[in-house]
Amino acid sequence: MEIAIIKYNAGNTQSVLFALQRLGYKAVVTDDKKILSNADKVIFPGVGNAGAAMQSLQLTGLDKLIPALTQPVLGVCVGMQLLCNYSEEANTNCLGIINTSVKKFVSATKKIPHMGWNTIYNFNSILLDGVKQHEFVYYVHSYYAALCNASIATTDYILPYSAMLQQDNFYGVQFHAEKSAKAGDKILLNFLQLT
Repeated sequence: MEIAIIKYNAGNTQSVLFALQRLGYKAVVTDDKKILSNADKVIFPGVGNAGAAMQSLQLTGLDKLIPALTQPVLGVCVGMQLLCNYSEEANTNCLGIINTSVKKFVSATKKIPHMGWNTIYNFNSILLDGVKQHEFVYYVHSYYAALCNASIATTDYILPYSAMLQQDNFYGVQFHAEKSAKAGDKILLNFLQLT
């Protein structure tokens, strides 16, 4: 199986590569459009700023390629947020694959960014087969995707928001699956075993 990790200006590619190796899979980190188009699975990681990330994708033309992919695609953290319509971070128009917006957490009492372990619940996806309701996963983020028809798992921090999204062959996890212990490994394995 060919697994491609999208190479761009906001990828946390090393930790994703290590997680895949731990699970017994090899992947290539690339911005080559032919390799990405022909891969069996594509992972779209991300840390950092949505605006800078979108600029990087636009410079390489990956902003046009990614929405056209037909194989399973998994967005992680900022990678998931970029699948949405719009992000308040740097007033960014994103890829428009999933019909929801990304908003900044606002709280007078809770710390932002939301950082550390939190639970996911309200599952609605085969990506969560074998994962228990209220399992803990690892987060680091100041922006969140609002709940919508594409939400397939929920987390509460300040308010309920989308822990995971799915639209057709596009999946997204707001948490860092590659750093989320057994639950994260199971979600990654479920993604890699999609047909």
